[in-house]
Amino acid sequence: MISLTYDLHIHSCLSPCGDEDMTPANIAGLASLIGLDVIAVTDHNSCQNCPAVVRTGQKLGLTVIPGMELCTSEEVHVLCLFDSLDGAMDFDAYVQKHLPKIPNNEDIFGRQTICSHTDEILGSYPYLLINATDISFDNVYDLTKSFGGIMIPAHIDKNSTSLLSNLGFIPPDSRFTCVEVKDMNRLPQLKANNPYLSKCRVITDSDAHYLEHIHEAVHRIHCDSPSPKDILRSLTDSSHG
Repeated sequence: MISLTYDLHIHSCLSPCGDEDMTPANIAGLASLIGLDVIAVTDHNSCQNCPAVVRTGQKLGLTVIPGMELCTSEEVHVLCLFDSLDGAMDFDAYVQKHLPKIPNNEDIFGRQTICSHTDEILGSYPYLLINATDISFDNVYDLTKSFGGIMIPAHIDKNSTSLLSNLGFIPPDSRFTCVEVKDMNRLPQLKANNPYLSKCRVITDSDAHYLEHIHEAVHRIHCDSPSPKDILRSLTDSSHG
């Protein structure tokens, strides 16, 4: 068993709300510099910058888990993390079919930039990525699993775009076993109000949209190896601290 420092919720310049300095090379380079072992790039409803961050991370000895922050039809944000880049990109292609084709207005929402591993601009995604898809929360568990991934309800303690704020409860037939909490000081009360959480692994991430917001190397996960597959297995095992 090894201990890895992590930040599993980072937005790149592909997210319209992400700073333009959040390029693949900048993200991976800073993460390596500050001592993170594993990161996940999780743009809104897209994995299009994952290949570049994965490639850059490999050169730096950094494990990069390809992912997405999916917005469900109920406007619940869910981290979807995958054990392979192929699985993530196939999931991306699926999600694009379920995202409203509303053109992005860069002057209002910001640019949605797709980059190479050297931060060369390859293009921009034309449709607004921060819209809700027509994928319901109840379907996310099986959907992500079918692409080799796991689901993690994002920042469940937030007052908007979270499972508890938007649905008001945890569906009793839920099967996810990992959740993200922004403020860990709220965890005891969250567990008291939602007994389901007692069987979940709990992580905390930066949800960084700016380079300076990426977490320092202070939060750890324990797993058998630094491979994405073993990391995801650990995240879904609530017995791992």
